[in-house]
Parts: sequence; structure tokens; C-alpha cells
Amino acid sequence: MGIETEARGPGRRRLLQGAAALGVATLLPAGAVRAQTTFAGKTIEWVIPFAEGGGSDVWARFMAPYLAKYLPGRPTVIVRNVPGGGSITGTNDFYQRARNDGSSFIGTSGSTQFPFLLGDRRVRYDYANMPPVLVSPTGGVVYLPARFNVANASQLGRLKDQELVYGSQGATSLDLVPMLAFHLMGLKVRHVFGMRGRGEGRLALERGEATIDYQTSSAYLTQVRPMIEAGNAVPMFSWGVLDDEGNVARDPTFPELPHFVEAFEMMHGRKPSGVEFNAYMAFFGSGFAAQKPAMLPRGTDAAIIAAYRRAFAEAVADPDLQAKKGEILGDYKQAVGDNIQKLFEVATTIDPAAREWVRGYLSSNHNVRF
Repeated sequence: MGIETEARGPGRRRLLQGAAALGVATLLPAGAVRAQTTFAGKTIEWVIPFAEGGGSDVWARFMAPYLAKYLPGRPTVIVRNVPGGGSITGTNDFYQRARNDGSSFIGTSGSTQFPFLLGDRRVRYDYANMPPVLVSPTGGVVYLPARFNVANASQLGRLKDQELVYGSQGATSLDLVPMLAFHLMGLKVRHVFGMRGRGEGRLALERGEATIDYQTSSAYLTQVRPMIEAGNAVPMFSWGVLDDEGNVARDPTFPELPHFVEAFEMMHGRKPSGVEFNAYMAFFGSGFAAQKPAMLPRGTDAAIIAAYRRAFAEAVADPDLQAKKGEILGDYKQAVGDNIQKLFEVATTIDPAAREWVRGYLSSNHNVRF
């Protein structure tokens, strides 16, 4: 994976100092922001470090027209795809070269945040220096075949001595989140790598080759819920979301399901804690609860930050966007304005002890080399 021994990335102290500095932007009145900042006649690039057609690309192309509508001067907003290196290449290039005049910004994803959190030596970007203007969450649900006769998370203990099989895209992919969740719960899960997407993991479970799986919210609704209605699968828990204070809350798409922390408590009679739980929370936050942040370049002026934050807040509230958000944004609350910094912190920081534990776990159990 090309990860160096010394942990990289910002400490929480540096991030909070940055948050305090960025707070100045939110104090500017809306009228002052519009008077001081205009992008009239300009073309703004939204850099997406992934190929066209993926989730991040679809997200950006959906949001771009609404952002253009509310940025001062109504500029043209275009999406520029810069794929390569699992999104590291384009993000490195943006961090090192982007002008901080508001003419470009970047949208990343959990697969960009994970290498940063793990200390991948290829990473040259520092999230502490890129002011966030939007954070978009997503969700997912863990489920089992009905033949196990496990009705809910409180009965998961029945499987603790049985080997379960999970079809994984890789130890350092977004499937690191279920890997850490299953480990915390004390489930014996064998992770079979090589899946090219969560769809292949679902098909493996349907064929009986896998015995535990999760699907993202949209795939769960369209592909797994029919299995549940047919009596072939049973939902266990969702990953949940984070509230404005950074606490885990129920997924608004699946309010009837416990989130992971509740499921752990149902299974063990206590709340999860310790360095392993801190590690899980870092990657859950980065991979799901705050999966897609949009950020301006380092050194961007406070007035420009305020203009973007206000524009995204107005874009998210646009009635047309609300009517069409469906499969793109789901029912998840988009973090904008004053609600953004806490989620961004969760998505882009990790306690050093938790980082070292994850690195050791992956090295010892899955032969990931650092």
C-alpha cells in the first residue's frame, strides 16, 4: 500500500485552530459577502479526483448547477475529473497547484480520506488546510441470511463461534469499516478479497458463498429489501449518521433499525469504548457519516469561504434540489454553514493511538505492508 511508519496528517489541535480561523468567514453578513465577492463571468472548476460516472462524479454534477445559481455573480460551474492513484493523484495536484481565488475547489470521498488517515506516504494533501464548504453523508445496512434464525442484533451472540464470510473489495477500501465493526463485535469473519464492488458481495451472499454483507442505502433499498420481504434475509443494523455534535444517531433512511453503537450494546449489554472503537469511529465518520466533503484551496480568503458556504446552504435548501435529490443525496442532512466543521473534523482526523492500532491490525491480520 506504500504507507510509511511515521503517522502523517493533522493533529486535532491544528484542526481546531484552523476551525477558529475559518469561523471568521461565518461572521460576515450575507450582504457584505455578496458586495465583496463576485464570480460574474467566471468559470469555476469543481475538481473530482475520480473517473466520470462514479458516485462522487454523479454527486458533483448534480450539485453543480445549484451552486452556480447561488454563488455571487452566477458563474458557470464545471466538473473536472482527474482520476488516478485511487484519487490521491488528483488531490495531490489540487493541493499543490490550485489557486486560492475561488476559481476552483475539490470534492473528495472516503477512499481519499482513508489513505490520509492511515498515513499513506503518497499523500501530499493536508485536510486541516482546506476549508470545507459542504459535507455529504451516506449510509448502509448490515444484513444476514434468514437461515441463521437471528432476528435482530441482540441475538448476534449466537454466531460468535461460527465463521462468517464477507466478500470484500480490500482491507484498506471502504470495507475497512465493516471489518472493524465485525472485529469490535467479536464476530469471527473471514474477509475474502477481490470483489469489484458491493454488488458482487451481495451476489456472493445470494449464492451462499458469503454469509454476512452490507449494502449502501440506495443498493439496500433496491436490491436487499426485496430479499427481506421474500423472507431470505434479515437486517441487523445500519451504520448510522452523526448529529451536529458528532454523536452517532439513527440513519434517517432506516429509522426503525438500530445503528452500530446501539447494536453493539444490544449484543454485549454495554457501550463500545477504547482505542479499537476510536479507530472504528474515525473510519466510519470518514467513510459514511461525512463521506464526501467539498473544500477550497489552502489560503483562501475568508470572504470567499463565506460566499461558498452561503451558496451551498442556499443550494441545498433550493426546492428544486429537494424535489430531485432522491437517489443522489437520499434523506441525509447535508452539512453546510455552521454545521460543517464538526463533521469535517470527524472525517479527516484520527487519534494517533487509534491509527497505530489500525496499522498494526491490518499488518498482522491481512498482510498490509507499511
